[in-house]
Amino acid sequence: MIQDIGSRALAETFFKHSGLYNLYERRLESQIVKNSLPNHIAIILDGNRRWAKYNFMGIRKGHFKGADKAEELLNWIHDLGIRITTLYVLSTENLDRKDDEVDNIYHLLQIKLERLLNDIRIHRRRMKIKAIGNVKLLPPDLQEVLRKLEANTADYDSMFLNIALAYGGQEELVDAVKKVASMAKMGELCVEDIDEKIIESCLYTSHLPQPEPDLILRTSGEKRLSGFLIWQSAYSELVFMDVFWPEFRKIDLMRAIRTYQRRKRRYGK
Repeated sequence: MIQDIGSRALAETFFKHSGLYNLYERRLESQIVKNSLPNHIAIILDGNRRWAKYNFMGIRKGHFKGADKAEELLNWIHDLGIRITTLYVLSTENLDRKDDEVDNIYHLLQIKLERLLNDIRIHRRRMKIKAIGNVKLLPPDLQEVLRKLEANTADYDSMFLNIALAYGGQEELVDAVKKVASMAKMGELCVEDIDEKIIESCLYTSHLPQPEPDLILRTSGEKRLSGFLIWQSAYSELVFMDVFWPEFRKIDLMRAIRTYQRRKRRYGK
């Protein structure tokens, strides 16, 4: 498999520098913008560690490369006019990894989020940023920069960026049930009135104009959601791509969107 990845990397390098890449990228973009684009895309950023392994690099390098790719992604999303993006960055299960790896991830997140805090593009694009997950499990400094990001972008509503950190889909549902139970206990809600809308109002994504992703994309070749947006993904279109996150390109994003556009969404009807 290592040999296959090396051969693909060489082929991609030739393709990108031959001029054909830019030509294909422009052609692909001109095709997808003619059709209905997803309003909300959710992405599971998977494969940083395996990319590092197959390129004979340390895990830390894989996470740094993946974080750089996430920055690129925000530009692509803006260029295509996609309004809502949810990124699965760190699960509650990830917190059980070795201390040095988790500490490196925290350090990297601190750097990238502080850079985002001072990025003029966020304000120019009026992008509302929110962390979803059990952020109380994160280090205090990381919680602080997240609070600043949320406060500084609280009034924006042109674009939405949700960063899933210390996130678990089952935990999200448990938290929602607790909120509903508390409202019922306080007499604010009758049991008979509990419906889908009430539950949705208690989820981490309740602030969004459209909590449900139209498209959920996962990189690295894994074909599962790993608890990501369990409730919200009921009718999402799923696309799994055999590319590690650090290798992800704009044409991969556009290919996923093209796949989404070719499907007929029936919502169970």
